[in-house]
Amino acid sequence: MEGGWDRARRVSRRVGRGMAGAGRATARAGRATASGTARAARATGRGVRFAGLAAAGGVRGAGRATRRLTHAGGAGRTGLGRLIELTAGHGAGDALVTVALASTVFFGVPVGEARGPVALYLLITMLPFALLAPFVGPILDRFRSGRRYVMAGTLFGRGLLCFAMAAAVGPGDVVTLFGGALGVLVLSKAYNVSRAAIMPSVLPADITLVSANARVALFSLVSAGAVVPVGAGLSAWLGSAAVLRVAMVVFLLAGVSAVRLPRHVDSPDLEEADGEPGGPPKWRTLLQVGPAVAEAVWANVALRLFSGFLLFFLLFLVQDGGVPWLAEREPFFDVPKTIALLALAAGLGGLLGAVAANWARRRAPQVIVLITLAVTCVTTIVSAALFGLWTAVAISLVTGFAQELGKLALDAIVQREIGEEVRSSTFGVVEALLQLAWVFGGLVGLLLSLSESSVAGFATLGAALTATLGWLAVRRRRRIRAVDERIGARTGPPDDRPDPAHEPAHGPDPAHEPAHRPDPAHEPAHRPDAAYEPARPEPGDLDTTLERTKPLTNPHG
Repeated sequence: MEGGWDRARRVSRRVGRGMAGAGRATARAGRATASGTARAARATGRGVRFAGLAAAGGVRGAGRATRRLTHAGGAGRTGLGRLIELTAGHGAGDALVTVALASTVFFGVPVGEARGPVALYLLITMLPFALLAPFVGPILDRFRSGRRYVMAGTLFGRGLLCFAMAAAVGPGDVVTLFGGALGVLVLSKAYNVSRAAIMPSVLPADITLVSANARVALFSLVSAGAVVPVGAGLSAWLGSAAVLRVAMVVFLLAGVSAVRLPRHVDSPDLEEADGEPGGPPKWRTLLQVGPAVAEAVWANVALRLFSGFLLFFLLFLVQDGGVPWLAEREPFFDVPKTIALLALAAGLGGLLGAVAANWARRRAPQVIVLITLAVTCVTTIVSAALFGLWTAVAISLVTGFAQELGKLALDAIVQREIGEEVRSSTFGVVEALLQLAWVFGGLVGLLLSLSESSVAGFATLGAALTATLGWLAVRRRRRIRAVDERIGARTGPPDDRPDPAHEPAHGPDPAHEPAHRPDPAHEPAHRPDAAYEPARPEPGDLDTTLERTKPLTNPHG
């Protein structure tokens, strides 16, 4: 019995020693694991830190390079550089809103059911400009001394509307979505009007209006193109509500940047024209903007109408399978690839238009507008005759190019020809006309896409563009001829001038000269009674002369 207890004690001691050894081994393994985990965590932290530093350095380097580009040519001194950066943020926010709403409005329904919502959207976008166009511009003209805060208000307002639309995406509140999209569109146009109106105030001395507008548009297009894939990825990953919240943050930051614009962008309050005795009311001057502005506006209306037509005509023509390359058995460019290719061509055309406007800084803006319309006419006629995939790509590229270049030239003409007191009102009316033209063109494209005939659509619009071009060319020729006649009547015919052959060869008679001759040193440099004959400009140099002699309001120019 005692031997059994001894064996049990020995066995229990061996078991206890084994368990103690296992515990010590487990403790050593735990310490080793903790040490390895700590070393791995430290290594991961160092890697993340180095990656963060590298990313921050890359962002700072890109920021410095961008700042050098935006502030080049004296733009940093006058405030043009800050305006370029602000408009780039504005364009990025608008692009995010477009990406967020695209899936819910355009591509979230079947093809057969898409025309109804799209037509409703186009009519809703037309309504506010028909109602608010007479009021937006004069309201902005009333606040010339606070344009920074007006621009900031448009950005803050869009941020709040994005927050409301993000809350309405989940429940599917269509009324809030359409109302928010409508408000964002109106505030975006109000920002564009204010930005275009202050451009002469921030224009450097060595940069023309066309070049400055092109620089602003170029950076805006680049920023919008950079955030579109990011917004599309976020929309696919987190949904449209997340993209709208990101757009809200972008708009709020841009609003803070708008308040920090230079103070000289706020023009002093000028004396009201309708307060002067016999002065006409201010709104009546909008009916007499001048022939140069009117010609540029009509040309851009034609371009914008064709742009809206082309977008919706090709979109539904491709989705309905009414294009020849989709009739093949296994086409490489199917419907999604075709839409992506056409959208890429249109975006690239707008970018090339901004670059071309910067290159054509010394060309007359009126000539640029007519050239863009002529190129669009020729391309449309060729597309009607030889319609195919690459023809559709070419017409999309040319339309984007012409629309961007023509709009930049139009902005320069309005900034040059229209006075400070009604400039915002004029830009408001111009933006409203262009928006209405784009909406009307989109409705025409929707209707003509039902015929599934590319020849009928392009032939109709090609004839309309050609008629508009011919009418504007004839009108411009008559205007230049009238200016030449007025200059000729002012200078007088050559027969009325004294003939040098009848002048005495020896000069004036000394007997009739006064006894006291004035000292040439005390004579004025310019005699009021001296004959002065202005140089007669050539007809082709008329617009260049106006561009060179128009006074600007920039104190730094």
